Parts: sequence; structure tokens; C-alpha cells
Amino acid sequence: MFKHEHHLRVRYAETDRMGYAYYGNYATYLEVARVEALRALGISYRKLEDSGVMLPVLEYSIKYFKPAYYDDLLTVETRIEERPGVRIKFHYTVKNDRGDELSKAKTTLVFVSTQTGKPTKVPEALETLFDSYF
Repeated sequence: MFKHEHHLRVRYAETDRMGYAYYGNYATYLEVARVEALRALGISYRKLEDSGVMLPVLEYSIKYFKPAYYDDLLTVETRIEERPGVRIKFHYTVKNDRGDELSKAKTTLVFVSTQTGKPTKVPEALETLFDSYF
């Protein structure tokens, strides 16, 4: 299993009238954490796309337990729990700086060729980066 933590702070513009981080912003928080997890693994989204592979989101699910508030420092733990094939699945846990679990989420992305627009298997360069984890 590959695991990475990314920290981000809830900005005022991301809160709603109740003072909570607006639920729709969590998709962005997860995307930022996912990009940084791949970077920590050794590949950037930019390099992936420049090599002719896109990673569109196929599925996204999230469960909220507690709200995040303005200026909270969030830790987004991103896990890849199985070796990717044509799809790559990310699991997330979001906590605040007090250690409260705020949400759990999952996303499934598909490797897609920029030339054909069709699914393709995980690029070899990325596949070898997973060898030490799976």
C-alpha cells in the first residue's frame, strides 16, 4: 500500500454562511492531495499528460462526519491500496489539526490515451514506481 499525507488550510472563501468548509470544496481538496501523492510517488500529472495519458475521474464518493472550519489545518491522507491496472483507486481520510476525522472518500480514475480517447493500461514508468508497494 502507498500512503501520503498532504496538509492544507481552509480559506475564508471556502466557507459557507454556517462557517463550515463548503462540502463541494472537498473534491478540490482531494484532487490536490491526489496530485501531491503522485508527485511524492515520483510522477507528476503534467508528465503523465505530456506522455499521452489522462486520468479522468470515473467515480467519487465521500462521507462527512464533522465540518471543517475557516483556518483549520487539514491533513488529507491519500492511500493507493491495490496495484493499478486500467483504473487507479484512491482512498482518503481528512482530519483537522485536532485529530478529528472529518470525512472519508474514494475516487476511481481511468488511464485514458490522449490519442485515442480510450482506456489504456497504467503506463510502464508509473507501474514500476508501484513495485516497492505491491
